[in-house]
Formats: sequence, structure tokens, C-alpha cells
Amino acid sequence: MAWVSLTPFLLDDLRPPGMPALPWISRTPETNVRTYVRGPGGEPGIWFFSLDIARLPAALVGRATYAVPYVWSDLTVEDDGTRVRYAGRRRWPGAGARYEVVVEPGGALRNDELSAVDHFLTDRFVLYSTYGRVPGRAYVEHPPWPLARATVLRLEENLLASAGLPGPVGEPLVHHSPGVPVRISRPHLA
Repeated sequence: MAWVSLTPFLLDDLRPPGMPALPWISRTPETNVRTYVRGPGGEPGIWFFSLDIARLPAALVGRATYAVPYVWSDLTVEDDGTRVRYAGRRRWPGAGARYEVVVEPGGALRNDELSAVDHFLTDRFVLYSTYGRVPGRAYVEHPPWPLARATVLRLEENLLASAGLPGPVGEPLVHHSPGVPVRISRPHLA
């Protein structure tokens, strides 16, 4: 049994360190299918089954640099102030996988309202991958996520099945966040 997350969000100011943000590529939707793991040294981290992104150059750079399964996709994020709609359809590789999620964010959660599971799912500072047969990792820096509960109004997806995963069991645990700045280190062999 494992936690698997479908995590859609909007990247803003995406760029390599020391480089200026480029208008077309620096703001783009992304959606991850991930699980939560411990690396060879026991550090908790994230393992990605897929990372859908709307910019082909970003998908290619992410695949080449971090050895993670980026997928070029048509993605949209629509926020009307009360509901947020995330939708996507894969272009390459794995054309045909798609999803639509509509959530209604609730009120912000105070730190003392967060459960152990909330912390387990959001306090992750390492991403793991493999370079051939060699494990790799990159360190992730970010402040604590400001979280709110959210209600799923619509959820249709086949991204989990595309990753070879069984369907989820039970009601989803849903978080919403306005976001935080995130920095990711260069990759390291684990």
C-alpha cells in the first residue's frame, strides 16, 4: 500500500539559476504522478511516475538532466476565484493519457491543524531517479507549503493506469496551495 499523488500546478518563473525568465517557457502548467519513498541513505523523498508539462523544451531538459519521465502535454489551468480546473492530454510519449480535475479550495490550514499525513506528503526535499542502473537524487529547497483543504468537484483521469498503477481506493485527500518558491539542485548520484 502506498500514497500516490496526482499533483497539478502552475509553474511561474521557471529558469536555470542565474538566467532570466523567458516569457514563453517560464510560465507553464505541470502535473505529476508521484509516490513517496526513502532513498538509499534513508532520506524521505519523491519518486515520479510521470511529469506532464506543456513546454517540449522543458520536458526534454528535465528528462536529460534529472532522468525523470517528463511528458509533453497539452495542459490548462483555469482559476475563476472559487474553483480551479486542471486539464491535460498527453502528446509525447504516451499520447492518449488525459485528466480533468476541478477543485474548490477551502480555508487555509494553520500549522497546528496539519496532520502527520499532511506533513508526510508535503515535507519532501529530495527527488529520486535512476541514471541507467545507478540511483540519482536532487535536493529541493522550499519553505513550508501554505495549505488549505479542498473539495474535488470533478476527477476523471487515466494517468495512474498509464503508469501501470491500480486505481485508488477510498476518498482522495486533497490539498490546495497558492504555491511557494522552489529551487532544485543539480542531480547527484545517490
